[in-house]
Amino acid sequence: MMTRLHLTIVVITSNIVFMAGKLKQEIRQTKDFASTEGEATLNVLRTAEVIQQKLNAVLKQFDLTLTQYNVLRILRGAGDQGITCSVLAERMIARDPDITRLLDRMERSGLVVRQRSAADRRLVLTMLHLNGDTLLNETQQPMRDAILAIMGGLGETRLLSLISSLEEVRATDEGSFY
Repeated sequence: MMTRLHLTIVVITSNIVFMAGKLKQEIRQTKDFASTEGEATLNVLRTAEVIQQKLNAVLKQFDLTLTQYNVLRILRGAGDQGITCSVLAERMIARDPDITRLLDRMERSGLVVRQRSAADRRLVLTMLHLNGDTLLNETQQPMRDAILAIMGGLGETRLLSLISSLEEVRATDEGSFY
């Protein structure tokens, strides 16, 4: 008796079209980049700057910066118990070398509240004030719309690939970034 084997071959192709060289035109560079890695690095930096400008423009109508917005979101996630300045600094997307002054300004604006920890009086905890929570709620939809306008055209597959690639770059030398 003869047994038939079936072989299935699956071919996976990518629909990503590579359009390297646009950055060179944008920054009016006349010479080629020294390496593809260098070009990729400059593209990431340039793209981050463009995204930050667009998001800051949205937040400007709420009298917020992207850094302040990041602080408000972190504090919302921390809950009622609050977090210390050092923990907040660790969780920031972009490190702010003077987080204490940033929090001073945000406290004067009525967005955050700081108080000594009951458990350890040496610690000062920062919490989201009701005004900060309200402002964060007001920014949610405009920020979602802006992010969708910026990133939505890539589609789910390309976004997941981008996320994976960026995470891989950060993981290569995580300890030396900060």
